[in-house]
Amino acid sequence: MSRLLQTFLQTCLRRGRLDVRLPGGAAFSCGDGEGPRAAVALIDPAAPARLLRDPALALGELYVEGGLVVESGDIYDVLEIGLRNLAPGAAHGWIRAQDALRFALRRIRQANDARKARSNVAHHYDLGNALYELFLDSDMQYSCAYFERPGQSLEDAQRAKKRRIAAKLNIEPGQTALDIGCGWGGMALYLDQICGARATGVTLSTEQLERAHARAARLGAAARFRLQDYRAIEETFDRVVSVGMLEHVGAPYLDAFFAKVAGLLNKNGAALIHTIGRPEGPGVTNPWIEKYIFPGGYIPALSELARAIERSGLIIADVEVLRLHYAETLKAWRERFLARRAEAQALYDERFVRMWDFYLAGSEACFRLGQQNVFQIQLVHDVNALPVTRDYMAEGERRLRERERAAPMRLAGE
Repeated sequence: MSRLLQTFLQTCLRRGRLDVRLPGGAAFSCGDGEGPRAAVALIDPAAPARLLRDPALALGELYVEGGLVVESGDIYDVLEIGLRNLAPGAAHGWIRAQDALRFALRRIRQANDARKARSNVAHHYDLGNALYELFLDSDMQYSCAYFERPGQSLEDAQRAKKRRIAAKLNIEPGQTALDIGCGWGGMALYLDQICGARATGVTLSTEQLERAHARAARLGAAARFRLQDYRAIEETFDRVVSVGMLEHVGAPYLDAFFAKVAGLLNKNGAALIHTIGRPEGPGVTNPWIEKYIFPGGYIPALSELARAIERSGLIIADVEVLRLHYAETLKAWRERFLARRAEAQALYDERFVRMWDFYLAGSEACFRLGQQNVFQIQLVHDVNALPVTRDYMAEGERRLRERERAAPMRLAGE
């Protein structure tokens, strides 16, 4: 198996440099030496067979279990080498065959009915607020920030993200707003406190709901929060926003999601959907991410979203693609997480720390290499619902920035 693994890796990894030490002590190198470099040791005797059988799953499992040790560089460097060489369209035939099988089965693997969706959310988001406080900004924003300038702090970039979304919604005081997948409440509270909207947030996470309720009470905010599946909402709203939630819907439910958004949105309303997206077309969820981090999750392609939106009857009013903003966000999260590694280990264990290090590093590498990005899609029923040029967005950001200075709001972590 060791010889087969060497042949496999040397065939696949042609750019960069990866040095591999096998369980028996033999070693070999892959790549042309240009670009990222790293060295790993395979400790688990079964590692070669596992990597050959399912590299996309086994790499993360071996790293988490301690069966693969990074001896030079860190796990980000290892993942960058792999992603540079195994990008869609350039992967080894065996990997493409596995992806094709997973694609054929994705409707089964992403069967996110209301019961399953609640379980999948709990798997990730109910790990405890103490974990997320280790690495998120003080507003507990667990989605892509918007970096307006180099060197901007994570706190400022997350505030800029909320400001930009609110400006795109063109929201006015007194209007009703729904936040689907509201997290710890930061976006809905921004719409309430800064924009003067009557905001409602829904989540399936009990941990997030508890924090959102507490924060609203502390601020004296009118915003309401509910533990509710988006499919069960019966009211209609002037504005609908969803930030980082669509990734949990699953490919089989994209039509249902946008049909529901259409039903939730008033005739003259506007919606803003902020989601991670894949640039290369429909695909599959990485099996390690699916098993350990986001069960039932799927990163949609813009083509899949466009078809579902068309079938819903909604009109796409604007699309913005945020490219490297999430890479910078994840870089900041991982740095913060590793700086408080001992605290994370005390909350869970060393295996959990390695699992989240792998997740954050791999996610950053995907965005850094352009294999994932973020779409902000603006939707309306009526073509006259919003101004006809984008100038109002910049003007809206300016006004909101002034309001933030005039009446700073307390954040979720304060």
